[in-house]
Amino acid sequence: MERIWAVDVEGNGGSPPEIVEVAIVELKDLELTGRSFSWRVKPIEPIKPAVTRIHGITNEDVASAPSIEDIEDGVRTWIDDLPIVGHNVKVEVDALTRAFPEWSPVAAYDTLALARSLHPELESHALGKLGGHFNLIGRAADISGGSDHEAGYDAVLCALLLKALLESIPPTQRFSALQSCLYRPPVSQGDLF
Repeated sequence: MERIWAVDVEGNGGSPPEIVEVAIVELKDLELTGRSFSWRVKPIEPIKPAVTRIHGITNEDVASAPSIEDIEDGVRTWIDDLPIVGHNVKVEVDALTRAFPEWSPVAAYDTLALARSLHPELESHALGKLGGHFNLIGRAADISGGSDHEAGYDAVLCALLLKALLESIPPTQRFSALQSCLYRPPVSQGDLF
């Protein structure tokens, strides 16, 4: 695996959720390159208080943030031509394809599926629990300057987790392990014709 972007989004708690934060972190050959970007976004609907308690982003934090349309080119500049990885990546793919209807990932890998496959014995496969299991929490906080459920922190933790998971198996098994966690979005009939 040459280059891949770890991606995380945070939402406003709507149904479906609107993006209020996007972060991407680049890996090359399973090493963080130091290149990362994050954007705060002002949603159309306000952020629900229950969701603010999870990710800490308030309506005041995004009051003067750009719209999702305003950041589309910036985000897509980086992720259009490269695979992405996320923890329960379906959430990121769904949110990004709703926000950017012309976008679809080159490939999307899921660290949640990979962790469940490689470590079924673990009691929890939540991102934070896996970060603790692999001793990645402090490093993710140091690199991102953030904490749990902030998009930048979660994207860094996901990147570190991908590296830890793949390095926990022999190199000859990594390709098949990655293929097993490839997320394939459903194809609608309209996409076929």
